[in-house]
Amino acid sequence: MYRTNTCGELRLSDCGKEVTLAGWVQRTRKMGGMTFVDLRDRYGITQLVFDESDNAELCDAANRLGREFCVQVKGKVCERQSKNPKMPTGDIEILASELRVLSPSLTPPFTIEDNTDGGDDLRMRYRYLDLRRPVVRKNLELRHRMTILIRNFLDSKQFIEVETPFLIGSTPEGARDFVVPSRMNPGQFYALPQSPQTLKQLLMVAGFDRYFQIVKCFRDEDLRADRQPEFTQVDCEMSFVDQDDVINLFEDMCRMLFKEIRGVELPKLQQMTWKEAMRRFGSDKPDLRFGMEFVELQDLLKGTGSFSVFNEAEYIGAICVPGCANYSRKQLDALTEFVRKPQIGAKGLAYIKYNADGSVKSSVDKYYTAEQLQAVKERCQAKDGDLVLILCGQNANKTRVQLCSLRLEMGDRLGLRDKNVFKCLWIIDFPLFEWSDEEQRLMATHHPFTMPNPDDIPLLDEHPELVRAKAYDFVCNGIEVGGGSLRIHDTNLQEKMFEVLGFTPERAEAQFGFLMNAFKYGAPPHAGLAFGLDRFVSILAGLDSIRDCIAFPKNNSGRDVMLGAPSELEPKQLEELHLKVDMSQSDF
Repeated sequence: MYRTNTCGELRLSDCGKEVTLAGWVQRTRKMGGMTFVDLRDRYGITQLVFDESDNAELCDAANRLGREFCVQVKGKVCERQSKNPKMPTGDIEILASELRVLSPSLTPPFTIEDNTDGGDDLRMRYRYLDLRRPVVRKNLELRHRMTILIRNFLDSKQFIEVETPFLIGSTPEGARDFVVPSRMNPGQFYALPQSPQTLKQLLMVAGFDRYFQIVKCFRDEDLRADRQPEFTQVDCEMSFVDQDDVINLFEDMCRMLFKEIRGVELPKLQQMTWKEAMRRFGSDKPDLRFGMEFVELQDLLKGTGSFSVFNEAEYIGAICVPGCANYSRKQLDALTEFVRKPQIGAKGLAYIKYNADGSVKSSVDKYYTAEQLQAVKERCQAKDGDLVLILCGQNANKTRVQLCSLRLEMGDRLGLRDKNVFKCLWIIDFPLFEWSDEEQRLMATHHPFTMPNPDDIPLLDEHPELVRAKAYDFVCNGIEVGGGSLRIHDTNLQEKMFEVLGFTPERAEAQFGFLMNAFKYGAPPHAGLAFGLDRFVSILAGLDSIRDCIAFPKNNSGRDVMLGAPSELEPKQLEELHLKVDMSQSDF
């Protein structure tokens, strides 16, 4: 055997045993005639001792060990004289009698420790070394534990796990598809699934009743901290259920995960409509860990003073920041520059400082009376010492989104977004459609198979923009963790959806004829939900990016710098696929 024990399991009760360990050299220390080696494996670290007076040749071999050498050691478990209470194995050490180098190592490009000196690009290039760091490995161990808990929970609720194909047809809605050329069908392409949406609906038609799959999905979209080109969903679908059935079951699953992983008892979660979330927080995924809810000031500031910017605005909104009336001009200028960033797009920022001594200082005080500024204070429920920040604009929803960015920035600055506090809720009653400036048409907010609210179906012909969806999102700490909807199971209603979305009957038949035909064979009412596993793990692990809980992630350019992907194909491969690469139109 290469080992009798792991490097994390030996204790004082094992003293006197002859053991064999195998692992990687974390570090070596020479102290007089003694050499100490910390040996690491997945399970922990154990200190090895090589005594020159006992075996000079063996000690000399230990002195030649470098970091990350893979070695095997035999020896006796002894009690340490100088114990280390920070290590589970800190009460013992191994007095080595044999040493075998299984594989030497080059000097690592960065230190394999929790507090490493390696930057993101370097660690991603040598991800197999980065994964040796305990802090990274723990994230994947947490991910493993969560998937086991999820599988066991869903199995207990009569769900069956079914695999669906990765090579499917391209869909016209949603993000861009990754496409795969077919050698056997020249000029034709598969697409990698953005989700198993239509396939799981077909499983409901097939009578499987309750399906789930922990599955890879693929979207060719711009990346950020909580996005990757390939990601993992906990994908689920149920027959003969309504919205409350789905929400209640998966709320129980989330409650179980928070309890098992973090020891947190989630209360019964509130449900907030999309319209209310946008009005109060400017976001369909509001962070409820702190206040600063929006306050509308149009009736107090528009047309009541001489400030033309407010007088011409359609929406004037504010947040009250507690205890920040002492903000300096420099700090306020920095906030103004923040909201003017292109990705936020506000033209400026107004403020009112209600000082602790009762005085008021404002960027708009020359346009409004003291009584008007006092009315704003009362509306915002501000106290002496508080700061009120105001944005305005011609488009209410756009200005609310800008105000949301400012609210989150202030939450970060004041340390109110504690990763050890969890505030979850359901967002419901989304709009069924949203306008796309790029496409110049209505698009499905979620996907074309989402059930309209039955009360709003008469509006589909004349006012589709007012139709609500029977859809729901699970939100935690300002992050959309999961979402789903009731599905259309009636062929006529599905055809109407395609018509509103601008599909010709021929195009709808070509793209989704298989699904619409399936609905003609006794399709049950059904609904589903999918959780982003990467996001869920990152929240429970307290991470800033989902990359840290994915074994081999892509960088922000969608590249795998370790594997060198994507890369060019050999001319022979292109020829077999009947493809020709034309770089003349490239932006690069």
